[in-house]
Amino acid sequence: MKKFWDNSCGAGTPARELPAAPASLATSLKPVPSSLTIGDVTISPATVLAPMAGVTDTVFRRFIRNLGGCGLIMTEFTSADGVLRKKDQKAKRYLHFYEDEHPISAQLFGSNPQVMAEAARMVEGLGFDLVDLNLGCPAKKVVKCNGGSGLLRDLPAIGKIFEAVRAAVKIPFTVKFRAGWNDEEIVCVELARMAESCGLAAVALHARTREQGYSGNARWEWIAAIKDAVKIPVIGNGDIRSPEDACAMVTQTGCDAVMIGRSAPSNPWIFRQIEQYCAGTGNVRGDTSSYDQPTEADRYQMIRTYFAMLIEEELPDAVGKMKQFASWFTHGVPGGAHLRKEIYESKSDREVLARVENFFEARLCGAGAREGVGTEM
Repeated sequence: MKKFWDNSCGAGTPARELPAAPASLATSLKPVPSSLTIGDVTISPATVLAPMAGVTDTVFRRFIRNLGGCGLIMTEFTSADGVLRKKDQKAKRYLHFYEDEHPISAQLFGSNPQVMAEAARMVEGLGFDLVDLNLGCPAKKVVKCNGGSGLLRDLPAIGKIFEAVRAAVKIPFTVKFRAGWNDEEIVCVELARMAESCGLAAVALHARTREQGYSGNARWEWIAAIKDAVKIPVIGNGDIRSPEDACAMVTQTGCDAVMIGRSAPSNPWIFRQIEQYCAGTGNVRGDTSSYDQPTEADRYQMIRTYFAMLIEEELPDAVGKMKQFASWFTHGVPGGAHLRKEIYESKSDREVLARVENFFEARLCGAGAREGVGTEM
């Protein structure tokens, strides 16, 4: 299966062990804010789909938007150098979006201030609502080019990028970063203050270090430290796997919005669930009755819709995308291993879709037949 980064948390990490909360917080949680303003852009609700390489293309972004509950979506992180190279089709594809995706932010990475500034101008010209700088990706091939989290050891260089991009565009400019290179080089508070002083409109912290990669637990206390240090909006990211987690992060850190990465492909309803949970009263931790739990029919409809969107978009890697998402989308489905095997063996996008339809229709028809046994018609 294709790997991806989301600057928040990696696949396969264990469930977060939340620190013991005070008795007053043990059951009652603060809701995720209903809205957030970044510059002149209103995000409602205050939830953000994290930029994920290999995941957050236009199909997945619109798919999440249509399910509801997500206030801001972001592109895959895109090379600023690639944006300026006219023949770079990958960068062009990454920055393709439709009108129904607003508000949308384009995330760029790079280390040259002038290149970053010019790429940001192009992003603004394309109609994006915001532009974001990636200082979080821990991938070696990005870091060795002094991109992503590789820049965390050179704050003066980051400052030059901040100043160049801020002077180049009128749309809100934001940054997403990790806490630091390692536990001995934590720079998140200093970096957030520098972003604020350079005129950035908001900051987002993935509360892990570059050295951690996607292992261990996110350190939410770093989000709280940044919130105490700056007046611009702070977006928290890391280990949000449920509506309760989202509200726990807001309760413990005071952050203005939450950003969700890895949980979105495996549970694309999570944004809607957060909105439903926060609309309830009390926000009692563990009360899953306050938000929808998808049925098997819901999951079938979700998979069929996403795969049909991939086919309609005519992406060159549609079959690969289907196989990539199959393990996430079929997680917890009885017989899912058999379906995944059939998907992996498929040769075309339409064959994949047909096998999905046959699998679920057989299951759902079987369930309907069992429910109808002994009933009067």
